[in-house]
Amino acid sequence: MDPPSPMKPRKNRYRIETKSISYCVPNAPSRQAAILKNVTCNAPPGQLVAIVGPSGAGKTTLLSILAGAIHPCNVSGAILVNGSPMEVSRFRRISGHVTQDDALFPLLTPEESLLYSARLRLKATKSEAANRVHELIDELGLSHVAGSTISGGNGGISGGERRRVSIGVDMVHDPAVLLLDEPTSGLDSVSALQIIKMLKCMASSQGKTIVLTIHQPGYRILELIDQIILICDGMVRHQGSIGSMESRLVKLGHVIPTHVNVLEFAMDTMSGSKIFELEENVGKKHETQISRQADHDQVLYANSHVGEVLILSERFFKNVLRTRQLFMARMVQSILAGIGLGTIFMNVMNIQARLGFFAFSLTFLLSSTTEGLPVYLQEKRILQRETSRGAYRVSSYVIANALVFLPFLLAGALLYTVPVYWLVGLRSELDRFLYFSLVVWMVMLMANSFVACFSAIVPNFIMGNSVIAGLMGSFFLFSGYFISKDNIPKYWIFMHYLSLFKYPFEAFVLNEYGGEKGRRECLEMEPSGCVITGGMFVKQYGLRETQRWSNIWVMLGFIVGYRVLCFIFLWFKCKKMRR
Repeated sequence: MDPPSPMKPRKNRYRIETKSISYCVPNAPSRQAAILKNVTCNAPPGQLVAIVGPSGAGKTTLLSILAGAIHPCNVSGAILVNGSPMEVSRFRRISGHVTQDDALFPLLTPEESLLYSARLRLKATKSEAANRVHELIDELGLSHVAGSTISGGNGGISGGERRRVSIGVDMVHDPAVLLLDEPTSGLDSVSALQIIKMLKCMASSQGKTIVLTIHQPGYRILELIDQIILICDGMVRHQGSIGSMESRLVKLGHVIPTHVNVLEFAMDTMSGSKIFELEENVGKKHETQISRQADHDQVLYANSHVGEVLILSERFFKNVLRTRQLFMARMVQSILAGIGLGTIFMNVMNIQARLGFFAFSLTFLLSSTTEGLPVYLQEKRILQRETSRGAYRVSSYVIANALVFLPFLLAGALLYTVPVYWLVGLRSELDRFLYFSLVVWMVMLMANSFVACFSAIVPNFIMGNSVIAGLMGSFFLFSGYFISKDNIPKYWIFMHYLSLFKYPFEAFVLNEYGGEKGRRECLEMEPSGCVITGGMFVKQYGLRETQRWSNIWVMLGFIVGYRVLCFIFLWFKCKKMRR
């Protein structure tokens, strides 16, 4: 099946059924890990179906199984789509799954968020995707905030509007089945009612199959829901309309007080009792009928690798430009650091002071790029969500991310290099200046790749900042500046070669004291004559002229290597999330 296209006719209607579904936490030590037990229910097309129940009842787990977010190998029972066993990869292409937490870029507008989602998920031209987005914005009632930023600051949108954008992101491919986890969570009663009215209209007018979980719906929301699936302790206790639930309670001899929510009364009644239970669920077992072949992990993408990289690069670029405080702070920091260090080390010819300048420059350049960590951590959540929907490949994300930072870090490198190089009074040849600028740029790219790599592993900013700061300090210690390579214990020598300080530091030294002119330069003069020349110092430091460019290649290897590791870590995380 091809990826969805906005030019294709309306999809078929789908009826979703579960037959004796059971689910336990994988590798759990006891049977208490059973979350769902013998669950049988159904969701017909054209109706709004709500899974309700107390906290911990298994509502979200049941919805995740229906969405294919939990790997079939961990589920027993049968899931049927129009009477046939579910094929997970195919079902994902005709369905949308909206999780409880919003994963949106705060600096994009609702229109931009939906447009990028459409371009990534639809096999369509840019104009066709834009037409689909305009239709969807009207359908979601977001026309009045289409150009506002999503963030909650000045000019941001409300919580209800933000939730509608999240729903829209999973509706751009016009899914016939829509599964939503707590779409009214955290919203006021008016916003919650608007969301449910919108979903009710979609189900009745477009024939969509819409299933949502909801904790404690109000009376007006209950009136809009066609069917209730009441679940408690992992078992379905009732499925039907709110009216049929009330009738069952009356038949069982219960008197429902006036002005009491029927659903809340039912939940109180069934607490600690199994009397309120569907007869169909008792004693019946069904053979497992969920597709388990390799098809589960097969994804058909709407765009080529190059197309994905271009779209993601455009979105990254827009986000970075709009992160004005971070972007401008980085540029101003580069200029001020260049002028500040340049005036401190202005025309200082002492060799130890010159080496100190090189060392401090690298400390500044490598440590200042950790500011990208919170950005990477935020994007990681969105990446996992979007790749689980089959929007694009992880490799496209890593490539686009690396490409976008190239010009920004080059600008930062030049803003630092131009003042500091000439103020310090380094060698005045143009080729030496360009080489120094190249090394500074490579250092920034190395640090950026390093941070991107570890952001894929760490769970939060505090842990990431601690790990990155600790490793940077270790790299500086083993760079060869404080303790020479010959004096480093053999069991620590590997850290010398892994140090991000070592190679650019040597490149700076060779750039300044290498070459024919550098070798002749007198670095230390006594009355008897020149004691140390540039050539003597380079030899004493154990460096060779050929290392001037080989160190560049090593730095490039670090840049690519950390990006490859970043891809591997993210690929495993996203694959695990799909499963």
